[in-house]
Amino acid sequence: MALSGALRNAVGRTCGVTGLFVDRSSERLIIVNAVTAVLWLATGGVMALLIALTRWPAVHLISSPEWFYRLVSAHGAAMLVFWILFFEVAGLIFGGTILLNQPMVAPKVGWLAYGMMLFGSVAAAVVVLSGYATVMFTAYPPLEASHWFYLFILVFAVGALIAVIHFLVQITRARITGRIRTLPLFTFGLVVAAILALFTLASGTAALIPAWLARLGVIETADPGVYRLLFWGFGHGAQQVNLAAMVAIWYGLASLMVGARPINEGLSRLAFLLYVLFIQMGSMHHILVDPGLSHWARGINTSYFLYAAVMGSMIHAFTIPASVEVAQREKGHTGSLFAWLRNAPWGSPGFSAFALSFAMFGILGGISGVIMGGIQLNLIAHNTLIVPAHFHMTVVAGTTLAFMGISYYLVPLITRRDLFLPGWAKVQPYIFTTGMLIFGIAMGLAGHWGVPRRHWDISLSAYPFAAGTFDGPRIQMALAITALGATIAIIGGTMYVIIAAGTVFLGKRNDVPNIGHVDAGAFAPPAPAAPHVGRGFEAPGTMTLAMTWLALFVVLYAVSWYEFSSIQWGIR
Repeated sequence: MALSGALRNAVGRTCGVTGLFVDRSSERLIIVNAVTAVLWLATGGVMALLIALTRWPAVHLISSPEWFYRLVSAHGAAMLVFWILFFEVAGLIFGGTILLNQPMVAPKVGWLAYGMMLFGSVAAAVVVLSGYATVMFTAYPPLEASHWFYLFILVFAVGALIAVIHFLVQITRARITGRIRTLPLFTFGLVVAAILALFTLASGTAALIPAWLARLGVIETADPGVYRLLFWGFGHGAQQVNLAAMVAIWYGLASLMVGARPINEGLSRLAFLLYVLFIQMGSMHHILVDPGLSHWARGINTSYFLYAAVMGSMIHAFTIPASVEVAQREKGHTGSLFAWLRNAPWGSPGFSAFALSFAMFGILGGISGVIMGGIQLNLIAHNTLIVPAHFHMTVVAGTTLAFMGISYYLVPLITRRDLFLPGWAKVQPYIFTTGMLIFGIAMGLAGHWGVPRRHWDISLSAYPFAAGTFDGPRIQMALAITALGATIAIIGGTMYVIIAAGTVFLGKRNDVPNIGHVDAGAFAPPAPAAPHVGRGFEAPGTMTLAMTWLALFVVLYAVSWYEFSSIQWGIR
């Protein structure tokens, strides 16, 4: 059922680049959510630099432990929750309306969700920075924050939950009215992210309500064990939402940049389904030593169920680059094993951000995550800097780079403005990635050598019996390099903020914005698959890369187990 021409003109417009219908209500909500997300990214980035310079012993910028923990708490919320979720809501609106050529069902609901998220996020950050909620990102009972902190986080969570439900209503409406028969793979991935978000936000809400009521005195106490179980359904689950959204963006960017089509779309959808069924099991590694959990529960969640989720990621990890290789070879880039990769549009910020996100997440984030997901290795690594090194490689180097890449196209298209500072945009992903690569490796090494993840003063000056524990030159060097990497990444992040904000407010008005390289077939219906007779294996380069990755994974896994076996488990 299509809208009449007059009605379409009354409620929206047709994009001059893609030919898609752009509902004005969706357009406005995408812009405000995306701008708010970028502002939170900038805020969290400033905090990140202050924290990194404090963890560098030679500088130790923040002399007050109270202020350090305020910043860590606010930084965690700003980067892991606020920046990511505002951007994802913008993506959900795009995937549920514009990409499906339909108007928004209930714009007022979208604005209600945005208003609650904006108020809750800003108010919660103010409470934290004012010193009334210095409880770190996790806020474990019996640590207590102001009751306003719990209330404001709940307001934000409920707003995000409304936004997710609103998106699912959009999808349901499109199916019922017959606008779509099969969801585009990009939107299908967003549906998976939305399903995971329902569980994640409900789990977080269930954790915070008792903590809030206990702080008000309505109930006597919030059970710490129950809180930790429910909180990590949110805290780690939120990163699984990011994972699904990021993979969906990878598919979208691969299509946009080189016209790639999934080599087996059914298998890609199955991989997304494995996320729905098993990915949340990864949350267990945060509570492996908690009482009340059986050995069976710990083992099954950190082995068999976790492996099923990893299988989904490995399917995506092969099919996405393979689809790029096939598309590039069909364009004639067949001169050598990696001619398809060498001739990719590396000068386009969308492709470079996509490829670098894929590599950083898959190599540094993915391998470290699978290794730490096992119960034995996790027990010795969990409270070291290895853990933040891991999630900075996933959420920051992986998810954030992917979000940056897609925004280089969606922001100009939605705002109808040319990309601001396109020369900066070409190099920004490389600068940001360089900083995150240095940061992640150095921080991981510091954690590998035992540096704790949450202590503000690595010299342990307040504990004479432990002084000098981390004074070794290699640790000092690793922490210095960590700060250097953070500084470079902040420069790259600042460039992105300027480009994104500049596009929205200063970009040249253009109904057909110049968004750089876009494959001519990106918005065309897929062509019928050619027969495979006599063609041989279509993606030999991807197979070579996959086998190299597997070899690296086996080596790192073996080294981790060797070092685990060398630990002296003395009983005193």
